[in-house]
Amino acid sequence: MPALTPDTIHAAAETLSDLTDYLRENPDPVEALALVEPLLDEYTGLPVQLADILRALARTLQEHPDTPRTAQVDLLITELRTAAWEQADQHTLHYVLDDLRDLYGSTTASEQGDGRCR
Repeated sequence: MPALTPDTIHAAAETLSDLTDYLRENPDPVEALALVEPLLDEYTGLPVQLADILRALARTLQEHPDTPRTAQVDLLITELRTAAWEQADQHTLHYVLDDLRDLYGSTTASEQGDGRCR
């Protein structure tokens, strides 16, 4: 795996921004759903990943010896963990995607051998 840098993370964020711009152009719904599906996967989608990232960041800050041990820092770490729980709750968006896919009769993911969100 290549080393993570702020530039590689920025590139990933730019890709998401490109997707947002593309979706604003009113593409075919079936194609739009196919593009969004990986982002809402129940196990590896953005809500789950962001929740894991926030928890890992909170743990990193809490365990690092140079982190100040103050009430303010404890509050900030707690806020990160709270945000992680809120993001994790969004994992159910994959059900919305399943319902939308059924509405549009999309079978592209299963035809391609990709796992359907469950």
